[in-house]
Amino acid sequence: MNQGKLVFSQLMAFLPLSTFRRCVARYRGNHKVKDFSCMDQFLTMAFAQLTYRESLRDIELNLRAQTKRLYHMGLRCKTVSRNTLANANATRPWQIYADFAQHLIAMARTLYAQEPLAIDLDATVYAFDATTIDLCLSVYPWAPFRQRKAAVKLHTLLDLRGSIPTFIHISDGKLHEVNTLDYLQIEPGAYYLLDRGYLDFGRLFLIHQAGAYFVTRAKSNTKFKRRYSRPVDRLNTNVVCDQIGVLTVFYSSKDYPAPLRRVVVKDDTGKRITFLTNNLVLEPTLIADLYRQRWQVELFFKWIKQHLRIKTFLGTSENAVKTQIWIAVCTYVLIAIAKKRLNLPNSLHEILQILSLTMFETTQINQLLEKQEPDDGSEFEPKQLALL
Repeated sequence: MNQGKLVFSQLMAFLPLSTFRRCVARYRGNHKVKDFSCMDQFLTMAFAQLTYRESLRDIELNLRAQTKRLYHMGLRCKTVSRNTLANANATRPWQIYADFAQHLIAMARTLYAQEPLAIDLDATVYAFDATTIDLCLSVYPWAPFRQRKAAVKLHTLLDLRGSIPTFIHISDGKLHEVNTLDYLQIEPGAYYLLDRGYLDFGRLFLIHQAGAYFVTRAKSNTKFKRRYSRPVDRLNTNVVCDQIGVLTVFYSSKDYPAPLRRVVVKDDTGKRITFLTNNLVLEPTLIADLYRQRWQVELFFKWIKQHLRIKTFLGTSENAVKTQIWIAVCTYVLIAIAKKRLNLPNSLHEILQILSLTMFETTQINQLLEKQEPDDGSEFEPKQLALL
């Protein structure tokens, strides 16, 4: 099917080009553009993500060495100049790639809708958290964080079915994580896993009113009055207590007037961990297992920081930084889409590692990722001995 097609082109064939054109037209991205279109910019930046390019000069040198293959990669420009790419990143609206990423996310979520969860629960489970990307304050003054430090925060809502990010908000380092809960569109019946940084009872009550469930950890100073306790099996489980009660502090009880459930469990070291949730039905052990799955969002942040280029940026303006991050997100989701549509058994890490070295080959992606038995070299042994 893809004979003679570059591996890079095979991967980019999964892009919905009509949607991309609508995103470009919405923000007039190609207004007064002659040679280097938004599609050329996207493909160039995606190439940089997939092949681990470190700088604009690095991108320029590698693509100029493959000038005859630019057309087959989908680029319609004759050559890629670092000045042209830098200007495009600084001036083309980053919202183009943010909207396009949301469409790719919708495609990926449809493909991964039947993926099994690590726990026995027939519901949509989200993990919400943020990661900080440190920057230099003198170079990035638009992203203040501390007195002598700059940073951007990547606030992410991760669907645990397939580890697909469904909501991403990029802010400066000063925006507190709990404020981003205001941007979420709560899905009724879904579970939201939050750490203690999101313990705001007014916002948690909005999740409760929307018909969704949350699981979070209590702080040490959280005042809770028990109404009644449920029986627990302390011998066969690590559950210490399972209680229904209310908040007692005036402002907390005013923000969250409904009953709340407190589950206390012991970890492997014997330390007690207290969970708060508005779900009054699930087994207490399942509540603890649910919160343990929140670690998937931390693994997602670790993966994209290690395997995509979002820690070193190719521009210093806010537009350039957000453009690079959103195209990195598009690249991640595109690999996830290709994995599902090609029925690849490999992990996303394995796919990215192999594709990064084969962008200009014409072998089908399925064949590249086939696991081959290692050659033990036995058939060459007699010849090698004969040389002696």
